[in-house]
Amino acid sequence: MVRKMHIQTQEEWEVQMAEKILSYIRNDVYLDLRYFGVALSALEWKQDNRLLALATDGRYLLYAPEHVMRIFRSNPLFLDRAYLHVVLHCLFFHLWTAGKRERYRWNIACDIAVEYTIDHMDKRCTKRALSWIRQKIYTELEQEKTGISAVLVYRYLKKIPEEQLAQTAREFYTDDHSYWPKEQQEQAMNQPAAKQWNQIARQTKIEQKKRGTTESDEETLLAAQMKVSQSRRSYRDFLRQFSVMREELVCDPDTFDLNYYTYGLRIYRNMPLIEPVESKEVRKIQEFVIVIDTSYSTSGELVKQFLRETYAILTERDNFFRKCHIRILSCDNQVRGDRKITNLDELEAMIQDYTLLGGGGTDFRPAFTYVNTLIENGEFTDLCGLLYFTDGKGTYPKKRPDYKSAFLFLNEYDQAAVPPWAISLSLEMEEFQEQGTDERKEEQR
Repeated sequence: MVRKMHIQTQEEWEVQMAEKILSYIRNDVYLDLRYFGVALSALEWKQDNRLLALATDGRYLLYAPEHVMRIFRSNPLFLDRAYLHVVLHCLFFHLWTAGKRERYRWNIACDIAVEYTIDHMDKRCTKRALSWIRQKIYTELEQEKTGISAVLVYRYLKKIPEEQLAQTAREFYTDDHSYWPKEQQEQAMNQPAAKQWNQIARQTKIEQKKRGTTESDEETLLAAQMKVSQSRRSYRDFLRQFSVMREELVCDPDTFDLNYYTYGLRIYRNMPLIEPVESKEVRKIQEFVIVIDTSYSTSGELVKQFLRETYAILTERDNFFRKCHIRILSCDNQVRGDRKITNLDELEAMIQDYTLLGGGGTDFRPAFTYVNTLIENGEFTDLCGLLYFTDGKGTYPKKRPDYKSAFLFLNEYDQAAVPPWAISLSLEMEEFQEQGTDERKEEQR
């Protein structure tokens, strides 16, 4: 029996060589950053001849064989940095946290945040001479004294002129972001790839601690970047923490055999063999309190955008039970207003005519005291939780309440001041501002 020999084509040979190079690059980076083992191996390789740089969608590392071989011949250390650059985008959650930000500036901000991290790693595979542009931008960012993250860099980029922005983009361009989830993908944080990288980030931090490497400046920076990225979770995911399991009157197709049901209707017409169960256990929000900080430091328009975003999330997937109880409190150093909401139509109407009541200093305690009084008076039977929208500059209660409590902060805040019993989430101010701008443009049309 004569076996036919397979003659390797030029394209097959290029793919084989490119993957050997990628394997070599990955191993080379691993030798310097051993706690990155899981992260470096997480991306599967996938060929895409249209690319002029490495790219990722969170699941694959996409490459063009010809590009990989050409760069490896001329500058193999650049490929080391590029491979690590792509992996850090995933570890820092840059692919899934763009939100409503302008994509062009967000892409540049993510590249700067990653390159800043790599440039401050004292490793053989990442060393390179810093250009004057990099030194200048790094110095300006460090003068802000608020840390370096993609969000903070994005805020910095919004202040610089367009011509400087284009020069900055060229300086920090390393990989292709065209495969990143697009803005209309509202549930980007719930994608399997995002969940996978959330786990990988945790494993990487554990490995880092095991090896005792977190004392050096560059690796402390890396740990801080991952902490910032993980703490800035999707507001949608955050709200789900306050849902409870309840029975709701609804047909549950999972609890009865549809074949028997339709068979009965077919034979006996109006007599199904098995009646459908008319209730279903669902996880939704039922009783809820939202406290708005109405001190001088809080913008009225920003509060409205926050409430609109909350309303959009609650109506997006029917997150509330039909019978609900929401209280919207206005509070500075005392409770200034209390609006009771029993359905989402009332919430929408309230947003339209909402005005800030107050304007004094911030004290978080009166709102908790007021809510505790409502519970004692029987206003709430099973309060799901309390959300406090604030800038974070105020006096916190010392005692933990009997219900879940969360503080939603505008951008950066003093984490040390937040009580250990409180849940916290940092919101990005520009997300709500840009959303409001888009909505006003739509209304003008």
